[in-house]
This record gives sequence, C-alpha cells and structure tokens, in this order.
Amino acid sequence: MNTTIAAAFVGWLGLLVWPGALVYGQEASSRPAVRTTAGASAFATGKKGVDLAMTGHCPEALPLLKKAMRSVAEQELRYNVAMSAARCAMSLDQKETAADALFFLNKEFPQDPRALYLATHYFSELASRASQELEKTAPDSPQTHQLQAEALESQGKWDEAAAEYRGILEREPKTPGAHYRLGRVYLSMPDSAENTAKAKAEFNEELKVDSTNASAEFLLGEIARRNGEWEPAIKHFAAASKRDAEFAEAFLALGMSLNAAERFAEAVVPLQRYTSMAPGDPAGHYQLATAYSRIGRKPEATRELSIQQELTKNAPGTPHRN
Repeated sequence: MNTTIAAAFVGWLGLLVWPGALVYGQEASSRPAVRTTAGASAFATGKKGVDLAMTGHCPEALPLLKKAMRSVAEQELRYNVAMSAARCAMSLDQKETAADALFFLNKEFPQDPRALYLATHYFSELASRASQELEKTAPDSPQTHQLQAEALESQGKWDEAAAEYRGILEREPKTPGAHYRLGRVYLSMPDSAENTAKAKAEFNEELKVDSTNASAEFLLGEIARRNGEWEPAIKHFAAASKRDAEFAEAFLALGMSLNAAERFAEAVVPLQRYTSMAPGDPAGHYQLATAYSRIGRKPEATRELSIQQELTKNAPGTPHRN
C-alpha cells in the first residue's frame, strides 16, 4: 500500500486516536528519565517510528516499530509503538505483524479500551481478508462451502445452510466437522421428531469420521436427556468429558443425569469437577448438594446449598429484599 493510501487509512481510524492523546497521558518523551545507551537507542527508534506512522509513512515506520516494540522501556511509548505497529501492519497487509502487535497489546495492556477496540476491528478484518483469499484461491473447496454454510447459519437460514453441508458431504463424505454442523443445523430447525432423528444420525456419522469429537457426543447426550433416557445420556456425557477434560458443560450434564437416574454417589465426582471449573454457577452447587444429601453427606450438602443460595441472591437481576 502506497503512502497516500496509508495516510487515508490513518484518517479513517482517527477516532481511535493516534499517539499523543492516549489514556496514558503525556508522551514518554516529555518525561525525564535516565536511560542506558541501549535504552536511549530503543527510545529514539520507537519515537521516530511513531512520528513516521502519524504522518502516514508506514512503509518507513513499520521496520522501526517492530524493532522497538519489545525493547522500549517507557510504558507510554511502548503503548504508542504497539498501536502504531498494528495500524501500519494492517495498512500494509502484513497480517503476521499486525497479529503480533495485537497480541502484544493484549498482554501488556489487557484492559485498555482503545487497544481492545482496535483488536476487535482488526481481528475481524483479518478474518474477512482470509475468507476472501480462501474464496479466491479455492472457490470449490469444502472449506469455502463451510464458510458459506456458517454465514447462512448466522442468518438463521437453516434450510440453505443444511443444503451447503449436504453438498460438502456429497463431494467429500469424510470432511471432519461437517456431519456435526449439519446435525446442529437440524437441532436449530423447528422442533420435531424428524429433525431430532436427523440430528442424531448426523452426530453418529460424525463420530465415525472423528471419534474424538466431544461436542457430537455431548449433543447425543442432550437428545437422550431431553427424552428422559438417562442411561444413554450418561454414556454420551461421560464420553464427552473423557474426550475433552475442559468441557465443563459435559461434567454438569453428566452429574445431572446421574442424579436423575438416582446414581447419586457416582454424580459427586463430575459435579465436584464442574463446581471447581465454574464456581459461580448456582446450578452446579445445587446439583452437588442434591447428590451429597442423598448419600448422607449432610454437612457438605448444607455447604453447597448455602453457596447456591448466596450465588442466586447476588445474581444480576435478582430482586433483593430489605
């Protein structure tokens, strides 16, 4: 991208504020500091890079910004350098550098609203550019059709999305994830025995293609749970929790199903796991209190019920009594 376009790009993002009026106050150059030779060199490099970026000279600025980003000691200048590096890299279509600068901002300034705003827009733009490149280079690939199907899903166009997924599977039946997504589309359609049966069939097909798909196992468990079929539900939720040890919802669903099947002693471990992963969810504590109570562990049941009641009372939107 030439200098004129880069300058226009800077203007378009003016509302994000280029360095000089940032949340960290004064520019670092206006604050006295004792610097080593290396520190002074890094400061000068970063300052020059920021000044060039502010005037739209991104091709000249970006090498300096990349060099200075991790070596500048002053917080204000380090922030300005990283913000400028992200902007210039995007204007020059240097995706890796842009992502690196955004991740650096997230690490060094995790709660800064301007950095978060910039990341929101730029990661969205990077995704858009990648999808355009995919459509350009491989228009008939399963991945391109999957992107189209996902877009249709986001618009609630279930029939069109299902047609895209079926088309993918007709061309490449063993495409990982396609059966799962098609099954999920069927579950999103109006509730009916036919759509549920289709979804179940697709999830089972997905497990033939990818036996590690914990989400397919989980949704098979959900279908069984909704029908009050506790043993199949337990089997699927247990499999999902084994395939993904961080799948919190699978542990909760497993514990709930074990409670419903009156297998209270077995419910304790998955519910303990869930409450450790999601301590702020009242549902987990209530289910664990139920399991404890039914196996005679009254003190633990009382403790969990107290936690559940406190969380419920303090939940947003819960009316408080005087």
